Amino acid sequence: MEIDNDVPTILATLRMEADPELAATFYSLEDLWERKLWHQLTDALAELYADPRSKPLRLRIFTQFIQVFERNLNQLKLVIFGVLAAAQCNNDEETLGFLTSLADKVSHKPDTQDAYVYAQIEIARVKLRLKDMDGAREVLNSVTGTIDSLNSVDPIITAAYYGVNADYYLSKGDFNTYYRNALLYLACIDLSTLSVEAVQKRAHELSVAALLGEKIHNFGELLLHPVLDSLKNTEYAWLRDLLFALNQGDISEFEKLTSQHVSKLPPLEAAMPLLRQKICLTALTEAAFKRPTNDRTLTFAAVAKETQLPADEIEHLVMKALSLELIKGHIDQVAQTITITWLQPRVLNKQQIADMKQRLDQWDANVKQLGGWIHDRGEGVWLEA
Repeated sequence: MEIDNDVPTILATLRMEADPELAATFYSLEDLWERKLWHQLTDALAELYADPRSKPLRLRIFTQFIQVFERNLNQLKLVIFGVLAAAQCNNDEETLGFLTSLADKVSHKPDTQDAYVYAQIEIARVKLRLKDMDGAREVLNSVTGTIDSLNSVDPIITAAYYGVNADYYLSKGDFNTYYRNALLYLACIDLSTLSVEAVQKRAHELSVAALLGEKIHNFGELLLHPVLDSLKNTEYAWLRDLLFALNQGDISEFEKLTSQHVSKLPPLEAAMPLLRQKICLTALTEAAFKRPTNDRTLTFAAVAKETQLPADEIEHLVMKALSLELIKGHIDQVAQTITITWLQPRVLNKQQIADMKQRLDQWDANVKQLGGWIHDRGEGVWLEA
């Protein structure tokens, strides 16, 4: 209770140190605290913490004010405020200690599992910054089951979970898993809540991962996401263009862009054999995609023309596409043909959707024509009701 009596003084001190335009908020906090309107007080605190002008005082607001009545708060909100406050700690070691103490407060309670999980995820984030990779992985693994068991999960938790997992796999050089987790992270957030620099950084990382991931051959989901547009008019705008060229199997544009820019990113320059294989695989699948489903037998010569590969390398390319399950079908070595019976489903861009519509229109016309032909030929045997 002694601390309670100090609350007005504490808030007055914080108010005088804060931006003058935040003064009304501090008066409101004091009024709501005195009336014990915890829900309204939580909303007021959320508004204050969302204001960038509160950054210098967030840690003190938490330790000197919020902790006075922390048991009356929604515990997930408590952790959210704590995580924002922890950003003002002097270093990562201090941040880790602060968050660990916060996690202990909400641990081992059935009704605070979500708060505990969020605190643990943020602990894993700090461990990553401290290069404690094993520690971060252990923490993330420990909360995975809990997240799966929760009836509902706040988006801030899922966003943090996928975001930290993405950062972990990126630091390990696992581009395939990073790519999947980073896209899931983006699905959980509103891009407008991130700084321009943060959005561009994520777009750059995703672009490089998409190019270097050996199992990533469909870029449609990334190409349609607004995050990629953040690279326009930047020094890495060519990365976006390269992804579009790869997705379309446009070998000429691919060669142009790589010759001009790939030396700017040594990891991509070192991976040129992989990138060339990717563009050839896409050119193969695009060649099949553009053909009617009842006419997907391609000659080696036709594939060589589409992929700009020597004829003696076509069989190896097709076998690679089959092993990656980009296509299903069979090779006729005698006839030098490939019959494709199935294409891996993929996210289509607007032009591909337009092409698909045109083919559906043609199919509809063919069906009507066939129906008319059958009707004319069977005119003498049709029975009308």
